[in-house]
Formats: sequence, structure tokens, C-alpha cells
Amino acid sequence: MAGGGVGSFFLLLLAVVGTTGRIHRLTLKEDTRSRVHLNTFGYYTNGTLLVNLTSLHFRTDIALEKILIGFSLSKPKTEGVTPYTTDNSDMCLLRKYNNPNGESIILFKFDLKNKTVSMKKSGPQTQLLISDSALDGSARAKKEEKPVQDKGGKVEEQKVQPSGKTRRKRGTENNKNKDVTKGKVETKKRAKPETQEETFKLGKTNDSYSFTFYMKVPSPNVQGLYTLRFHNCYEAHSGNKIVPFDMTVEITAKNPRNYLSAGEIPLPLLYLVMAGFFFTAALFWVYLLLKHRYSVFKIHWLMAALAFTKSISILFHAINYYFIAVKGSAIEGWAVMYYITHLLKGALLFITLALIGTGWAFVKYILSDKDKKIFMIVIPLQVLANTAYIIIESTEEGTMDYALWKEILFLVDLICCGAILFPVVWSIRHLQEASSTDGKAAMNLAKLKLFRHFYVMIVCYIYFTRIIAILLKFTVPFQWQWMYNFLVEVSSLVFFVLTGFKFRPASNNPYLQLAQDEDFTMDEVLTESGLLTGVTKVKKTSNGREQIRDSSV
Repeated sequence: MAGGGVGSFFLLLLAVVGTTGRIHRLTLKEDTRSRVHLNTFGYYTNGTLLVNLTSLHFRTDIALEKILIGFSLSKPKTEGVTPYTTDNSDMCLLRKYNNPNGESIILFKFDLKNKTVSMKKSGPQTQLLISDSALDGSARAKKEEKPVQDKGGKVEEQKVQPSGKTRRKRGTENNKNKDVTKGKVETKKRAKPETQEETFKLGKTNDSYSFTFYMKVPSPNVQGLYTLRFHNCYEAHSGNKIVPFDMTVEITAKNPRNYLSAGEIPLPLLYLVMAGFFFTAALFWVYLLLKHRYSVFKIHWLMAALAFTKSISILFHAINYYFIAVKGSAIEGWAVMYYITHLLKGALLFITLALIGTGWAFVKYILSDKDKKIFMIVIPLQVLANTAYIIIESTEEGTMDYALWKEILFLVDLICCGAILFPVVWSIRHLQEASSTDGKAAMNLAKLKLFRHFYVMIVCYIYFTRIIAILLKFTVPFQWQWMYNFLVEVSSLVFFVLTGFKFRPASNNPYLQLAQDEDFTMDEVLTESGLLTGVTKVKKTSNGREQIRDSSV
């Protein structure tokens, strides 16, 4: 049974790894959503997007002219705010932006009856190069590259001549402005945004529609974080029954040098460097364990295993990102190794923190029923959280399950973080009671202070990696999105180092002084009787090793 479970887990990993990468292929069946989030990608200058809608089929008998569908390619107004914070689920962009509103957006509106796709560009996105094929888009870019340089970068004044397959018409605002025809554009007269419109052909085979478009970022003025969505606005318009559809779309987003988004380009190097730091810290920890071997507990070796697993996990993560950058998709073997080590790292992290919080091997050797319940809760939740993370990493953003698993991961992770705080609180209360009842108040107060420091460390770790890091991700510019990963890894490294320093195996560690004080007190009791003076006593310390002490000394 166990072997079958492990085999099924490996088959699951191999099944989901195939979708990991930046070359996306999404297949939807009987989808009823009014909006599908397809892709979010940060583009530098000369970055490209190729969208190939290979199949679109509607499962309805509604007249074609009543169905309003299409794509939208949008960029947030504020450079430092990601689309996730400005997203409105009740908005149908195909209707809202029929009139220019100052938004930077491109709309693709499908006319199923006439088999055409109307594209409208508004705001700064009029500078983007859009065509119905990659070859046509490349030809346009080369044709416009020289005029843009000659005019000092005034891209908006350079108008692309329409190809044989498309037609373009100006917005009415520009046609009424005589200064535009003379090439003299005044700032005051450009209050209304410029718009451009083109028409593309919509393919149809039997009952299935197909469409392809290519986008290129020609200048730094329009580079940024763009979000591609598919809209099915029939429900929002009529309030009647929704229109189910089947869709297969292939999306290839790429920057000039690799397939990573602008905010992900530094990640392979970042993870590689952090793997080196964690591995160095793990080696130094093992050196301390060997140096103070008589003060080492089992949990110290568990902490060493956690440090090594963490370093190996992010090393595989760096390798995974490298192949995605080069090939656009991950190598299955490296991806599986990363998911396995990530799963082990997550389990070891919360088990180690919970054991330290309960005082196991430091204060007591047997876990109470209350402590065992914490492990019965944390371990299954960690397995669920890591499973959700693997599914999110290997699932396309446009699937219906993606948002569900993302919410499950966030909720379960917060529950686990809160659960590991309970053993620490219980240990603090236990030490507070012990310091007021027994005769070792100083020792218990030292332990109490250490546990309070550990509690603050856990809270700060959770705060930085779950709250501050997420806020940073939502507020920094698109090319600095990697700062989120940097903050998480640096916070983890600092937390590991501080935890190791607080609970290091050394003779002056407050945790290790309890057994020595008990032994010393027992020696005094034996020698006070006068009968055992000069007797050599063999005692067993708390770490299980025998120690010979002469009471007459």
C-alpha cells in the first residue's frame, strides 16, 4: 500500500510537470466564466507575445450576433501596482472601453457572424505593434525602426501603413484636429486619448473558430506588466443564461533574451546564491554539532537535515528556472526533484518548529497529548499546502482550479503558521508556573526569556514572509517583482541562523544547564550523609551519555 501511494504521487508529479513553463497551452471544456485570466507577463523592449486560438466552440443555440466575446490586453495605470490589486470581477472590458477612457488597453472584439475581429488600441498602447502573424509583426517593426530613430523617439507620430490583410482608421478626435495633419501636436489639444482600430480575419472550420495575433513592445515607453484575458460578456449584457464554450489557446510570451517575465529574470541567479548561503550555514551547523557532541540532542540533527534540504530545494528551483528561461518549459526530472525536496522541506520546517516550541528534548522527553494533537494537525495541513503549491506551479492560470488551489494554499499556510505558535505559548506558561513553584527560578526565567525570543522570531518570520513580502510584490514596479522572492529567502536565512544561535549545542546554553544542575544537587545530597564520602558515582546525563564524576572533588 505504501509503495503504491508513493508511485501514485510520482505519477501525479509527472502528470502536472508537463504544463510548467512560459509556453502555455490551455484547454477549457464547457467553461461558463464571463472572464478567464490567461496570462500576466512583464515585457521589456522588444518583448513579444504570440496568441494562437486554435479552437473556440460554443455550446448554445443563441444567435451569433448576440454573443459578445473577445480578448483584452491591459496594463495598470499605476506602474507600481500589479493587475491583481486593480482587478474588478464585475467589469466587462469589451463594453466599458468602447469609448476611450484614458486607459491603456487593447481590445479584440469577435464578430462571429461576419467572421472578423475588430481590434481597438487606446492610450499609450497605440505604440504597440499588433498583427495577425509573427512575420507580419516583425516586418512592421523593421519598417518603423528607422523613422522612430529619426524623429527623436516620437513613436505616436509614426503611423504604420496597413498591410493587405488589415485596415486602420483614425479616431474622430484626430480627424477633426488640423494640427495633427501638419505634424504639430500641442499638449493642450491632446486631452482625449488617441485610438487606433484594425480589423483581422476570423477563421472558421465546421463549428470551431480560430484566431492568431502577435504583439511586440517597440520602445521603453510601453514596456511593463501586461495582463491577457478572455471575455464572455453575454451574461453581463442580458442577465439570462450563460454561454458555455470550449477553447484551446496557445500563448508564448518572451523577452529578448529568455522566456522569463521581467520580474523573474534574476531568479535563477538569486536562488543559486541563496542555495550556497543555506548550504554553508548547514555545514557550519554540522561543525558545531561535532564540536559539542556531548551537548547535542536529536533535534539538533533534525535542524541540520532541514538546512540541507532547504539548500537542495532552492538549488533545484534555480535549475528549474534556468531551463524555463532557456527553453520556455521545465525539464521533468529537475521539476520533480524540486517538488519532492520542497515537500520535504515544508514538512521538516514545521515539524522542527513545533518540536522546539514544545520543548521536546530540551525541557522534556515525552510529548503530551496536547502536543501530539498539534502534530496531527500541522503535518496533514503541510502536506495539503505543499500539494496545493505544486498544483499551482504546474497549472495554467486560466483553469478553473487555479484560483481555488491558490486560496487553499493561502488559507492552509496561515493555519499552519498559527498552529506552531500554540506549543510556544504553552511552553512559556509552563515555565512561568515552574519559576514560581520550584527552587530553580533563575534557570526557568532564563528558559522563559529564550522561549519569548523564539515566539517573537516566529511572529516576525511569518510577518515578513507572508504579509510584508506579498505587499512588496503588489507595490514594486514590474521589473522588481523578484524582490518578493529575495525578501522571503533572506528572511528564511536570518530566521534559520537566529534559531540555530538561540538553540546551539553549547555548555552555556540555558537548555543544557538543567541536567547538569540536577546532577550537582544529587551529588550534594549523597555526600551530606557522610557515608558516601569519596565514593565515585556514575551518572547519566540528559543526552543519554554516561559521565563519571568524583563527589570528593
